[in-house]
Amino acid sequence: MKTKLLLLASLLLAAFSAGSLLAEPMGARAVRELPPDIERLYNGGLYRQAAEALNAAIQREPQESSLRYWLGRCFYELRDYNRAVSNMERANGLEPERSEYHDWLGKAYGRKAQEGSRFSPFSSLSMAHKAHREFETAVRLDSSNLEAQRDLIRYLVNAPGVVGGSEEAAERRIQALSGVDATEGELAQAELFVTRKKFDQADVEYQKILQMKPDRIGIYFEIAEYYRDRENAARMAEAIEAGAPLAPSDHRLDYYRGIALILADRDPAQAEVQLRHYLDTVPDNANVPSHSTAHEWLGRLYEREGQLDKAAQEFQAAVSLDPHDKQASESLRALQKR
Repeated sequence: MKTKLLLLASLLLAAFSAGSLLAEPMGARAVRELPPDIERLYNGGLYRQAAEALNAAIQREPQESSLRYWLGRCFYELRDYNRAVSNMERANGLEPERSEYHDWLGKAYGRKAQEGSRFSPFSSLSMAHKAHREFETAVRLDSSNLEAQRDLIRYLVNAPGVVGGSEEAAERRIQALSGVDATEGELAQAELFVTRKKFDQADVEYQKILQMKPDRIGIYFEIAEYYRDRENAARMAEAIEAGAPLAPSDHRLDYYRGIALILADRDPAQAEVQLRHYLDTVPDNANVPSHSTAHEWLGRLYEREGQLDKAAQEFQAAVSLDPHDKQASESLRALQKR
């Protein structure tokens, strides 16, 4: 049983670590925007200061659900999932019909399940069930919330049956999603093929999506991540450059272009510049590629170049930011044994 619960943690990590590149929720009344001074702190990655300012705002407007929601988002970014959950639960209590609130509460429950799996496996099972329920609720409240749709499908695909995982249910959800947004349905289908290790079929799906020329750059980045994980530099670069004209100033392009260069074993100096620029200009946030992965790829670059001390520093930085980064942890241990 314990082995199964530890496996649950790794499966849930797949379910809750993705989704940052998807479209913003659509259809529902928009969540109230942050006050400009707090928004600047949040967008600048100053989540602790933003949380302090939000707490002060809550004292003035204790019944404003959006303040609790954004406070939960701050704690989520700070990886304080207990307080992320408590604040998002209060936001949902104040305004229970918001799809976005339920989706993010589901994400926070999922992270709690992942974090606690080694120390309190049965509590993790409870958190996983709660995550499933919140994703279901988010989709029921607003089927056009594409992020919630994809979160639910990922959960169904990756979670074990003991906590509600089901590929058959995922396939039904993919069909329903295709009726809302054909491109997102294709992406979800491709991701299911990847999970099943049917990479030839996944390739066909991703190439079909590229030929559709979607108008959201996040879709191209999602495809680029698939080819990154397959270590196919040419296809990754193709996806990046197909999407680049949609948002040529998007700093995420630096991240993906840098990795594509590393995979192609080409122009290491430029790859380093691009990944450093990404780290310097984009605050670490759940809606963008994580800083931990950027450090991991810099570590791979330095290791290839024979700069082992610098490689170890980057792998250590990746692990410090994300202790669940298995690849960075293994790379660091291998370097330390040399």
